[in-house]
Amino acid sequence: MEIILMEKVVNLGQLGDIVKVKEGFARNYLIPQGKAKRATEKNRADFEVRRAELEKQQNDALAQAHARAEKLSGLLLQITQKAGVDGRLFGSVTNHDIIDALKLQGFEANRAEVRLPNGPLKTVGDHPITLALHSDVTADITVSVLGEH
Repeated sequence: MEIILMEKVVNLGQLGDIVKVKEGFARNYLIPQGKAKRATEKNRADFEVRRAELEKQQNDALAQAHARAEKLSGLLLQITQKAGVDGRLFGSVTNHDIIDALKLQGFEANRAEVRLPNGPLKTVGDHPITLALHSDVTADITVSVLGEH
């Protein structure tokens, strides 16, 4: 299926690109999320009329993401969890725990922005975490997991 991208999509293309994707990916993810539209003649014409407006929205979103990244960069979050004597946690620290800790410090983030490449944190100590604030902007923070007995 051919679609027109309404915003930059990682590993797919830029705003305005016409790309071929599998039907399910377009119908179940890209179109409902507002990231793309079917590449019909009417939609192509509508897109060309709205191109400047969409580019401005995308640039504004990028600027906001850069501002958030500047505030978050180098942040140290402390999360306390029950742990055994060997330093392993009973349970784990997940995206939700990190989001809750960020909210307590006055920062807004959503679950999809937190990148845990090795899965949930299961040990006591400092763990570097990346927040993907935009397709082009990331912020590196450190999550310090403290154990309590």
